[in-house]
Amino acid sequence: MAKILIVEDDLVLQKALADYLSTEGFEIKVASDGENGEKLAISEKPDLILLDIILPKKDGFEVLRSVRGSEKTKKIPIVLLTNLDSIDDVEKALELGATTYLVKADYKLEEVTAKVKELLNIK
Repeated sequence: MAKILIVEDDLVLQKALADYLSTEGFEIKVASDGENGEKLAISEKPDLILLDIILPKKDGFEVLRSVRGSEKTKKIPIVLLTNLDSIDDVEKALELGATTYLVKADYKLEEVTAKVKELLNIK
């Protein structure tokens, strides 16, 4: 069973993602701020991270930079799931090593789950 870390401060969305992904058979870990998300990424070594950008304590870019900078976590696929849709944010995320970038408003839970499965090579 693949382990997904959801780093999201919107608790309604966090719960919706966690509930939906767990019904799809994933083990879920959650963090509501960037600092805790970074710690969980290192301690739990999830198979994939869903990461918001606008977070308390540490933003998603800082978490992304830190996770990519650690030998233990640098290969974990990271999906930025955010409301920021400027090309500058997308480019910055990809330069820092994001696997892909999804704008929340453009994706349903089923589509996010499909992307997660695709990145983890799960049919």
